[in-house]
Amino acid sequence: MQNIRVLLTKIGFDGHDRGIKLVASALRDAGMEVIYTGPWQTIEEVTETALQEDVDVIGISSLGYDHVLIPGLMKLCEERNMLDTLVIVGGVIPPDEMPALKDAGVAEIFPSGTTLDSIVEFVRENIKREV
Repeated sequence: MQNIRVLLTKIGFDGHDRGIKLVASALRDAGMEVIYTGPWQTIEEVTETALQEDVDVIGISSLGYDHVLIPGLMKLCEERNMLDTLVIVGGVIPPDEMPALKDAGVAEIFPSGTTLDSIVEFVRENIKREV
């Protein structure tokens, strides 16, 4: 049985990575394989890395309004036939902008203050392959 593979990343110019590092630790502690790209990634780099690493999940952390790039990432995922890849987003997302991310195909949004256990549980229950 293969572990759940998660790519965690920060897109755009947001370099605040304390939260995503906590999420990475929680996912690793839960037995998942985590690849963290670090900050300042482009959506093209993220989709390419996700394909190369054959991940089940792409997790994006946004604290600096870079979530506006996510619909473009979702389009690239569709173009690259990555429809089985679960995309989740966490951080500071204005509530009135969450529906647009969900409409673009984001599986779930985890606002600041979400428990690490709830993120782990969501990933386990929603990946699109048997583990």
